[in-house]
Amino acid sequence: MKKEIQDNKVITVLDRLHKAAKGDGFKVMKALAYGLFTKIKPEHASSAYLPVSRKQGAYLYQTVVENKYKNIVEFGTSFGISTIYLAAGARETGGKVITSEIVKEKCEKASQNFENAGLSQFIELREGDALETLKNIDFPIDFLLLDGWKDLYLPIFRLLEPLFHSKTKIFVDNTGFKDVRNFLKVVEKEPNYLVESLALDKGGSALITLK
Repeated sequence: MKKEIQDNKVITVLDRLHKAAKGDGFKVMKALAYGLFTKIKPEHASSAYLPVSRKQGAYLYQTVVENKYKNIVEFGTSFGISTIYLAAGARETGGKVITSEIVKEKCEKASQNFENAGLSQFIELREGDALETLKNIDFPIDFLLLDGWKDLYLPIFRLLEPLFHSKTKIFVDNTGFKDVRNFLKVVEKEPNYLVESLALDKGGSALITLK
């Protein structure tokens, strides 16, 4: 039987955020349009949600709870939808989520969303370049979510790789993007990793586990 979030405070915040994200298509297209003229940067999507879907969120929550994961790291907070799913699980396992976001405005709004959901104490939000903000983690990582800027997936993966253990799981979002596909191709060639596609969202998801 799949475990679902029961906290009404969390559910209310997630419902509001998912509803707001539904009308986000124009903002996303506007951000992508920059790519026709220059390299897209995070600030080009400063007002776009770019969230995980409800189905993906439920998967994140269930994975944390079912595996009793405590040490959780996220690359790409945005407005905090995925972080809230992870933190709701971490609250049940006695764990914590460390998450990183480079856009100041998103950090501010995410922090307010965490507070409204009653989950702030289970989240450490680090503002700035994830290659800097995540480099001083000094504990084994149980669960890693890669959902930030796509060309940074591999560098972030390599940065945190020494902290993986035999039961670590890495959730990879947006596998439809070229940079993410290239990242997964690199990982698939390495003998100690198993890459599995997940049918959770049209944007594509994958799970990396250690053999």
